[in-house]
Amino acid sequence: MTAEAAPHAGCLACDLMTGRAHLPGGTLLRSGCWVVEHCVGPLGLGTVVVKPARHVTHVAELTARESGELGPLLQRVSAAVTEVVAPEQVYVCLWSHAGGVPGHLHFVVQPVRGEDVSRYDAFGPALQVAMGRAGHLPGTAEVERVCEELRAALA
Repeated sequence: MTAEAAPHAGCLACDLMTGRAHLPGGTLLRSGCWVVEHCVGPLGLGTVVVKPARHVTHVAELTARESGELGPLLQRVSAAVTEVVAPEQVYVCLWSHAGGVPGHLHFVVQPVRGEDVSRYDAFGPALQVAMGRAGHLPGTAEVERVCEELRAALA
């Protein structure tokens, strides 16, 4: 890793990429500039994170190469999530705050099923807030199973 790509101590996104923190399901895909992993938060089974391989906190900091890979990768990951989970919709959104300050940016690719909308009586950003507050995490075995399916769909 170059100095530019060096992981930042205390950054959960960097810690998950480098193995300093446990990542259920492991890395799903690593492109030239991006890493895809299952979300470790309460946004449901099959929700994945697409994040730069280097520590970046603002979209404006992305290189031309990173920017060029991003759109096609988000489409590819969204298609894999759709294939594996068969949701009604797939949300793709940018998250980049940690503790109230900009952190390692990541795009959340979240399958939304009808039962999610019914269970939390919400959709869109309100659904994500409700899921976050509820704090329900998928089980490790479920995450590992869906990760194997996602890995195959991304191959």
